[in-house]
Amino acid sequence: MSTEKQKENLENVIEIKNVRKEYKMYKSKKARLFEAVLPFYNNHDTFSAINNLNLELHKGEVLGILGKNGAGKSTLLKMITGVVTPTSGELKINGKLSSLLELGAAFNMELTGEENIYQHGQVMGLTNEQIEATKQDIIDFADIGHHLYQPVKTYSSGMFARLAFACAINVDPDILIVDEVLSVGDMAFQLKCFKKFQQFKEKGKTIIFVSHNVNDIIKNCNRAIILKEGEKIFDGDVKPAVDIYKKIMVGLDESLNSKEDKEENIEIINDENIDKKNNEKEIWKSNFTTNESQISYGDGSVEIIDYGIFDENGEYKANINNSDKYSIKMKIKFNKDIYSPIFALSIKDFKGLEIAGANTEVYKTQTGEYKQGQTIIVEFKQSIPLAPDKYTLSFGCTTFDENGNLKVYDRKYDVIIFEITSNRPSLGTVDLKTDIKISEC
Repeated sequence: MSTEKQKENLENVIEIKNVRKEYKMYKSKKARLFEAVLPFYNNHDTFSAINNLNLELHKGEVLGILGKNGAGKSTLLKMITGVVTPTSGELKINGKLSSLLELGAAFNMELTGEENIYQHGQVMGLTNEQIEATKQDIIDFADIGHHLYQPVKTYSSGMFARLAFACAINVDPDILIVDEVLSVGDMAFQLKCFKKFQQFKEKGKTIIFVSHNVNDIIKNCNRAIILKEGEKIFDGDVKPAVDIYKKIMVGLDESLNSKEDKEENIEIINDENIDKKNNEKEIWKSNFTTNESQISYGDGSVEIIDYGIFDENGEYKANINNSDKYSIKMKIKFNKDIYSPIFALSIKDFKGLEIAGANTEVYKTQTGEYKQGQTIIVEFKQSIPLAPDKYTLSFGCTTFDENGNLKVYDRKYDVIIFEITSNRPSLGTVDLKTDIKISEC
């Protein structure tokens, strides 16, 4: 069956067509009052929180929503959950929806936790029989002991969040909305939250997931959209969405189509000290498999002009044994005078999840001052104890401005594809180099 036919057969659980949400912005309370009582009085500005948004979400999809604060994420979620109504457009929800947006919004602070379980269930449209069927699961999940029979107003913020989360997550919805709330409670409770979330994914539930943590989006979602100033500017695969979002966060998103360990040492080498084994005119990156989908951006003050991976003999290495040490180098040209830049590298898996990285800021390496036209080599020396697989290598040169905002001189994401091998089997992402010993007591 063709992809188009498959799409036609997918069941839409959310349909949003040309939706707008506008808010009236008044200069004073008096202006608001006059407009309320005088039919022809008009003294307000209009703010468009969501502007002509179109979105179809299919059954079983896990959608990540990315965007800066104020991009319209919360407004969109509130419209989907019915907290606010669109100014115009059409929005259809097909299925029972549970939201982890404003936990405990349906709670009555004067009632006990147990009484609020019933009230929350009724708000969700459950019958008394359905509430009774899930009540014990909620109690077990919240695990707040005898506090369950005390008024909610006496709860600590942690207990309140645990009960509210337990109520929201145990109603078996068709659509689940999660907004930065999987980290409530202590570590043991957070683990339960993530396990429950994984169960929803395995059951094929439709999930909308909002987080500023891009690794959470990469790990949990199979599709992502980006909102910017109320408009959807991207809808597609998660990895490119995350790359574009990172550009937005540093204000370099004009073009959207541009193709650790403690033992690590970082060395900055000036022109005259470049290793003679690597001819300065030789292009290192030509000896590696480069990624056609790489992304490069920055303000142009600095250029990362070359990069490569080398063994201890200075030879190029695209296949790496996770027991040996290597040098990862990048050659940098300065187009302006730059003081104290941050040099960085990161390693990602093929889903785009950042596995490991290093930078001069974290390792407290003084990088110095560089003049326009100067070229240097930055060398990271380390072993890479990751499990056998294929990975990508990224480089960056950044700084923080006087206001603490990240400024990107040059970033090159996923430029080299390399492979890690091992002389022994391993489990997971990191090879722990474990030796196992069994002995009698």
